[in-house]
Amino acid sequence: MNERNSIITQDTAYNDEDIKTLDWMEHIRRRPGMYIGKLGDGSYADDGIYVLLKEVLDNSIDEYMMGYGKSIEVTVEEGTVAVRDYGRGVPLGKVVDVSSKMNTGAKYDSKAFKKSVGLNGVGIKAVNALSSFFQISSYRDGEQKQVEYSKAHITEEMDIVPSNEANGTQIYFIPDKEIFKDYEYKDEYIESLLKNYVFLNTGLSIIYNGKKFFSKNGLVDLLNENMTTDPLYPIIHLKGEDIEVVITHSNQYGEEYYSFVNGQHTTQGGTHLSAFREAIGRVIKEYYTKNFEYSDIRAGIVAAISIKVEEPVFESQTKTKLGSKDIGPEGPTVAKFIGDFIKKELDNYLHKNGETSELLLRKITESEKERKAIAGVTKLARERAKKANLHNRKLRDCRIHLNDAKGDRQEESCIFITEGDSASGSITKSRDPNIQAVFSLRGKPLNSFGLTKKIVYENEEFNLLQAALNIEDGLEGLRYNKVIIATDADVDGMHIRLLLITFFLQFFPDLIKRNHVYILQTPLFRVRNKQKTWYCYTEEERLAAMKAAGKNPEITRFKGLGEISPDEFRNFIGQDIRLDPVTMKREDSVKEMLEFYMGKNTMERQVFIIDNLVVEEDIA
Repeated sequence: MNERNSIITQDTAYNDEDIKTLDWMEHIRRRPGMYIGKLGDGSYADDGIYVLLKEVLDNSIDEYMMGYGKSIEVTVEEGTVAVRDYGRGVPLGKVVDVSSKMNTGAKYDSKAFKKSVGLNGVGIKAVNALSSFFQISSYRDGEQKQVEYSKAHITEEMDIVPSNEANGTQIYFIPDKEIFKDYEYKDEYIESLLKNYVFLNTGLSIIYNGKKFFSKNGLVDLLNENMTTDPLYPIIHLKGEDIEVVITHSNQYGEEYYSFVNGQHTTQGGTHLSAFREAIGRVIKEYYTKNFEYSDIRAGIVAAISIKVEEPVFESQTKTKLGSKDIGPEGPTVAKFIGDFIKKELDNYLHKNGETSELLLRKITESEKERKAIAGVTKLARERAKKANLHNRKLRDCRIHLNDAKGDRQEESCIFITEGDSASGSITKSRDPNIQAVFSLRGKPLNSFGLTKKIVYENEEFNLLQAALNIEDGLEGLRYNKVIIATDADVDGMHIRLLLITFFLQFFPDLIKRNHVYILQTPLFRVRNKQKTWYCYTEEERLAAMKAAGKNPEITRFKGLGEISPDEFRNFIGQDIRLDPVTMKREDSVKEMLEFYMGKNTMERQVFIIDNLVVEEDIA
């Protein structure tokens, strides 16, 4: 016992030297996730390098919202980012403070920045700390102040000098490659970010690498940009002080929302989105004086809301979910503010636009008929899903979920949808049980193209998958941030991918539109010699590995996920996981696309298959 106690004492020593105080930049560099979410390499829209760009842009947007500067220039070249606005410029005597002193900024005073995104004085300081090079220049009333940093340490500070430049602020930064490994900015993610900025700030021009982004119609332009099906009636556009909303319906299942607070895209919604959804349902019920189900009113809805809130409270530093209950210190609650606005403006609009009212009523009535037609099946399916012990039969769950109220890893939560016992077994043994769940399919799913939602409840696989994701009533309850399709890299695996994507596009398109669905990339080959092992995802990588390995390397072709040992699999679903996002654009016409790929076996499709046939060469 004495020996055991001495071991414990030795291992758990806790002395004065164990207490450390980190300065602010070291804390950010050691714990970047607390400030910018995940790191990543630029492969995904929520990777850290885009958060850095956004933190800088938010300050320029705040200037525009205050009435200063109608254009912003953004340049990204070979990993170097430059942002130039034409606002008032940072007060020259405070350039060092705002860029390198924590909890310093103008936004604590609501008079200076009444409804700003960044209120905690962290934003560009985090960018500074996470950049190998950071330069800030402020131009103000014919004078200029410039400071340069490396990892938040000043390397050069210029005196205030005369300048002919127009007022405003310019920031250059290079994300630190010690933290962001092999990163690369992708135009598609930057352009999507900039489009949202101009949709929310009509009249603002953003020039990105010479390409101009501008919106005349605000959120109407946003909906037109993102809708992949035609609206059933003209988009309803309502604007008021500190609030703008757009509403329409389409012939798709589910609900599709875009929500913003002070220009911040709240991808996980929050108090404002909940109030918006409820207000729409309540006002429409009252307008038609019919006791419609809220689910029937909102079935197929496509809508967006943007509000401005004084001193907003978000549930994380990345500001993806609003937690504020009040519009401002002296204002009404968020729910009352939105509810009163929708009650007055939407009700007035429906009274004035009889044709739209009739089309909306027809859509709600059709949704009601379909729901009642499958009511019996739905009830039985829910009971079956509850009775089926998901945790033992189909789902090996994780401990942390996206919809958990507390914690700091919710956005890392994911679920692998895989086929077959061997594949699901390998992933289950390799996964991080805190954030990675596994759902096992039994054989190939049904081709759901052209079927009604009744099939979701009648088909056991779809019913249990819907229950596992918790998306029956919309994405508000989604349990995992990433839904990852993990199938073999062969014809059967590709077919299963298409069947699952068809299912999501048919019945839960918002799951894809909000960037929750991914394809897991696993290596096709393993090349190794006595010294090293290479995992190759493409033919080009295989050839390069063979050359590097030298004479007579051992080459293995992985035909299925079940062939990869759990120890190896851990490499592919850990920090270096490779995921291909499943995305949708405006030009992707879902109906026509599904008809072509998943509909009847037409001659056009046969010709397409023949023209794109790839014969795999023997690598032996």
